[in-house]
Amino acid sequence: MAEPTAAVPERAAHDLRSLLLFGGVYGAVVASAMVAALTRYGHNSAADRRYDAAWLLVTGFASALAHGYAHYIAERGPHRRGQALRALAAEWPLVAAMLPTVLVLAGAGWGWWPANGVEYPAFVLNIALLFVLGLLSARWAGREGTVALATGVGDALIGLIVVAANAVIK
Repeated sequence: MAEPTAAVPERAAHDLRSLLLFGGVYGAVVASAMVAALTRYGHNSAADRRYDAAWLLVTGFASALAHGYAHYIAERGPHRRGQALRALAAEWPLVAAMLPTVLVLAGAGWGWWPANGVEYPAFVLNIALLFVLGLLSARWAGREGTVALATGVGDALIGLIVVAANAVIK
């Protein structure tokens, strides 16, 4: 039995929301972890920050490609033409979530702000992104304000864990 056509736009909106939330959270956590790893040894010159930004961008695209390909091969059965490209393209929120951190690092590399200590604003940016994504996900799920706020705080704690791990490792 076919589904009513009115359900298709609703399902598409749900799928887009899922992609945004998953990719956004994944990208923000990976960006924080990469910044922590790249700044572990205290290299903080402008050239180092440009290098860090480039590696973060490469990591974002590699993560998106790997995740999209994993989705593609996990689908059992015959594949339609172009399905692999659609699976890869669907990972754009992961890369988009990493772009603000790339910009923070690149900006430090280009002299827009000091290169030393730029990882801390990058961490704050990613923690804020995790908070907003958690808040949005709860609101989209119909949760009330306090529950949505608690969800945002819970998601932000993921970012704080990465920051704490960075402090312990250093």
